[in-house]
Amino acid sequence: MDDAGLDIRRAARERAYSMPLEEIEVADDELFRTDTMWPYFERLRREDPVHRSVHPLHGPYWSITKYHDIVAVDSNHQEFSSEGSITIEDPDDDFQTPMFIAMDPPKHDAQRKAVSPAVSPANLQYLEPLIRERAGLILDSLPIGETFDWVDKVSIELTTMTLATLFDFPFGERRKLTRWSDVITAAEGAPGFGTKEERQAELMECLGYFVSLWNERVNAEPKGDLISMMCHAESTRNMEPMEYLGNLILLIVGGNDTTRNTISGSILALNQNPDQYRKLKANPALIPSMVSETIRWQTPLAHMRRTATADVAFGGKQIKTGDKVVMWYVSGNRDEEAIENPDAYIIDRERPRQHVSFGFGIHRCVGNRLAELQLRVIWEEIMQRFPDIQLMGEPVRVASSFIKGYERLPVLIPART
Repeated sequence: MDDAGLDIRRAARERAYSMPLEEIEVADDELFRTDTMWPYFERLRREDPVHRSVHPLHGPYWSITKYHDIVAVDSNHQEFSSEGSITIEDPDDDFQTPMFIAMDPPKHDAQRKAVSPAVSPANLQYLEPLIRERAGLILDSLPIGETFDWVDKVSIELTTMTLATLFDFPFGERRKLTRWSDVITAAEGAPGFGTKEERQAELMECLGYFVSLWNERVNAEPKGDLISMMCHAESTRNMEPMEYLGNLILLIVGGNDTTRNTISGSILALNQNPDQYRKLKANPALIPSMVSETIRWQTPLAHMRRTATADVAFGGKQIKTGDKVVMWYVSGNRDEEAIENPDAYIIDRERPRQHVSFGFGIHRCVGNRLAELQLRVIWEEIMQRFPDIQLMGEPVRVASSFIKGYERLPVLIPART
């Protein structure tokens, strides 16, 4: 990190500890773009772990910032409901897209069950050689000795290939999935994404494309892709179009953004912690542990929101019926009382899978094992090819307090093995 970056972080820390506690508002996209949210979360964990603030656009909400409190909320869908929205932003009355992650049992359970065979252990065993072959082709195509964008050439490419396979989506048009994923998660006013109405129009194009795929498969024999599974499952075969779009949005973002940002995060983490990179090179058997540590360290989804269904006494505060309750996974994964030395990146931790990046309880990420598989495979293939991958500048981070990720990551590969 250069001097300017250190100055920005020092200033953020000074501001986080000097401002009145009640003025701290962590759902600020700019804090995540500049990677300066950490001291604010640190102070909330220490001084006000169940913290009420008011977002300038989305109104009042509670921030849950400690690991065990997050687990408690995530495990209690009776008092903390997922219905309606999983982000601070409320759904647009004119553009509602129900999805199973934003539902409670029993409907949540039935719809989740409809698509879960796609990421079953048996299907992952089938997918692994395909993912490995594609990872090898991607890595073998990378330039040597010149700077390129790792996000575009590796992270997006591998995850989009896998997502296209899960949907049985036309492979040559797979970058449509990337675009739709970015449209879904882009912050309001983000360059290149137009107005809210223009973004909604793009999502309706997404729906139209997938409706045509549905129509092809609904009368065909059931197959193992996600669309066919939804066509033929009792809980999903009669979805309204906007509910179909909602579940597509969930599967596209869940299958694309989170894994791609952790792949990029692994390059950044190892470069920022060269002792850990040396440890990995000396012992590639640490790759599975490194993958879990990176998922914790990166935390690709910064938060999830619930809505209180009753008045609840929690953490010494009175949460009222209808209040928004935001679980900050990104903070829980840095909680000193739950994880030893949590700000450090340690690839051989004793319990590397102790994190809340995938959520907890009934909404735990359905594709978590697929994410780990892709990360493990790409690093096994990297280690066979490249003695080093060097970071060539600061990453360009996504301006979002929901998707914690990267727009660009400049790297250079000096040589092949």
